[in-house]
Amino acid sequence: MKYVPDTSVIINGKFFELISSGGHEVIIPEAVVSEIEAQANRGLMIGFTGLKEMEKIRALEREGKINLRFYGKRPEKWQIEKAKSGEIDEMIRLTAIENNAILVTSDFVQSSIARIKGIEVIYIETKKGPSIKIEDFFDKETMSVHLKVNTVPMAKKGSPGRFNLVKLSDNIMDEMDLEDIAMDIVERARSDTNSYIEMEMKGVTVVQLREYRIVITREPFSDGIEITAVKPIVKFSIEHYSIDDRLLKRLKESTRGIIISGAPGAGKTTFAQALAEMYSSEGKIVKTLERPRDLQVKDEITQYTALEGSMEKAGNILLLVRPDYTIFDEVRSSEDFQVYADLRLSGVGMVGVVHATRPVDAIQRLIGRIELGMIPQVADTFIHIDSGEIKNVYYLEYTVKVPSGMREEDLSRPVIEVRDFYKNSLEYEIYSFGEQVVVVPVKGERGRIYELAEEKAQEILKRHIGSGFRLEITSPNSMNLYVPGYKIPELIGKGGENIDRLERVIGLHINVLPYTGGEKEKINLIVQKKKDYLYLIVEGEYGGREGAIIADDDVLFSGVLSRDGIIKLKQNSPQGKAVLQALGEGKKLYFKPW
Repeated sequence: MKYVPDTSVIINGKFFELISSGGHEVIIPEAVVSEIEAQANRGLMIGFTGLKEMEKIRALEREGKINLRFYGKRPEKWQIEKAKSGEIDEMIRLTAIENNAILVTSDFVQSSIARIKGIEVIYIETKKGPSIKIEDFFDKETMSVHLKVNTVPMAKKGSPGRFNLVKLSDNIMDEMDLEDIAMDIVERARSDTNSYIEMEMKGVTVVQLREYRIVITREPFSDGIEITAVKPIVKFSIEHYSIDDRLLKRLKESTRGIIISGAPGAGKTTFAQALAEMYSSEGKIVKTLERPRDLQVKDEITQYTALEGSMEKAGNILLLVRPDYTIFDEVRSSEDFQVYADLRLSGVGMVGVVHATRPVDAIQRLIGRIELGMIPQVADTFIHIDSGEIKNVYYLEYTVKVPSGMREEDLSRPVIEVRDFYKNSLEYEIYSFGEQVVVVPVKGERGRIYELAEEKAQEILKRHIGSGFRLEITSPNSMNLYVPGYKIPELIGKGGENIDRLERVIGLHINVLPYTGGEKEKINLIVQKKKDYLYLIVEGEYGGREGAIIADDDVLFSGVLSRDGIIKLKQNSPQGKAVLQALGEGKKLYFKPW
């Protein structure tokens, strides 16, 4: 027999089964080769499967079982762009007509059109799948299945937050096993109205096969073919969580920005589903925004994904749909946070799901992505889930005040208060410190803010007064600044205007003190006079060091030693005069490194 296969029947392996007995002439259209090549170049699984099937067909030809030839021209760019309209299929049908051959296909539409045009057709239904399907690895306790080439199948079993990784079999899975399972997943997703291929990129295919979310990876993205399938094993109503009446009232009575946080597998998506169905049951229009779409919600709730790869475009459409609430699962990138903020500020109730190991980490994810003063308007309620239960609930309030621990009124600033919902206790404060936004714990260890305060103060002081100072953070609201005595009047300024300006910039009260240092690390100075200059010489390995010039215990000024350990001064300079005066008073001179 003389056969012309199309792309579908090559990829699913049925054409090879048809001709493997031998004695046939096989004519493969160049349009089919081009389509499979393009799919493989894009890293799509069906492309690689097609290449392997064509290699098997070529092997039959080498064995002398079939006659094989390629026919026709490669499709033009416009034909490729209109492939979904049937241009490539038409080229395949023409190949069958021009060669008086039988068209073989697993595409129902292709077979119907061919018959209408009088072409002899063999229609082979899509194969039913491998001996093992992805569902066969699951039982009622299985949360996810992990299959990788040359390894044994593994699964996570248990419940959110309480699961174990277990071995499902001692049999190592080879590449053919995984290819069969992967091909079955993709084919069923294409034909099942309740399933879909969520995403296809080079080396990655993401599929929602009914309730299973499946990620298939291969080279070049991964070092071998791998299939990860996740299935929600529990679906709770909002009543399951035994929510306090006060929190339930907060969630129900007004449109809010809610963030649900938790570690992977903690149960945050399950809680988001419960919220979605609660809102829907109360007569609210609820939509979801997901990438991929794997929330298990009732049919009344429409699930959206990225539109043409863009969450921003999807958000624009959602505004036209006008939902009362949108469940955003999961908020990851800066674009995602911006879409969440835009929808919330437009009046849509938002529930976002965010990965975070601590409740405060979810709040910090917003900093830098959303203007600080807008954060409480965008998200005011943070619910942290751990082991499938609500562990923490925080809410945000925006105020202008002096941050905790500071006392001076002129240090007041906009502050976001992070409060525990049940205790109404202040847990954290968020505000601008210098040029940086900080999240400061109100209780417990405050070492982080002291460290940050010293770092930022050092940076600011170097810009404003140069070198030759030391600082010490003494409390959350104040610091000591040690400078040579002669610099103090200039630093303070007339009526304290200079130091007031520095305090406003740094955000702390500054106590200006003369620098003295006792005997430790004080190095003797030798003073030599040559013409109009004084040479201050330090003995030892201190070349290039910066420090203070001290007369007995009084700091005269600061300076930097040359490589040879010398400071050169004009005798009529303020520093030179200070040295000469100290020598005239019989004081001993030292160099003290910073």
